[in-house]
Amino acid sequence: MTNSAAPVLYSFRRCPYAMRARLALMVSETRCQLREVKLSEKPAALIAASAKATVPVLVLPDGTVIDESIDVMRWALARNDPENWLNRDDPALIAANDRSFKHALDRYKYPDRHRSKPLEHRESGLEFLRELDARLATASQLCGADRGLADMAVFPFVRQFAAVDREWFNTLPLPHLQRWLAGHLTSDLFAAIMMRPKPWAEGDAPIWFAD
Repeated sequence: MTNSAAPVLYSFRRCPYAMRARLALMVSETRCQLREVKLSEKPAALIAASAKATVPVLVLPDGTVIDESIDVMRWALARNDPENWLNRDDPALIAANDRSFKHALDRYKYPDRHRSKPLEHRESGLEFLRELDARLATASQLCGADRGLADMAVFPFVRQFAAVDREWFNTLPLPHLQRWLAGHLTSDLFAAIMMRPKPWAEGDAPIWFAD
């Protein structure tokens, strides 16, 4: 793929939606230009590409825009899926993560923003984590022995939940989930997608991802 034919990825390092997109792009060896977005100063090029202006946004060489994280994952893995992630998918589980768990996570993590009672939402989030722990009691990953799409779509959100109060999280009787989370946090793949680029501005030299 030539430089001019490479997709452009608008991302934000700590956003869980952007993380899971980067995980799929990295494992699929999809070379792209990485444009780190400062959320308080979103670049005009991002807004022009997607009216939502929320990361991730992937702009393909033909001008096609993919601005849903799961769609970015599926597009990348359809191109190249060396670990067969698409064989370990669970759309219902991912939907539960993206809806009820994310709803609870936001209101636990950002109570002032949502005018919420964080401990009530923490408990709601725990219901989902208990389901994951029970599932992981019978297999090392969410859909079997090897990591797959379901793991990578859910993991960044569990990471964010755990980070709100890590000391408390570490005391939870969720041994299988704790093992699973620790394994992904310390993986080479996760380290590779957590590079620290400076915020992108028009005219900057390209920063290559999955190069």
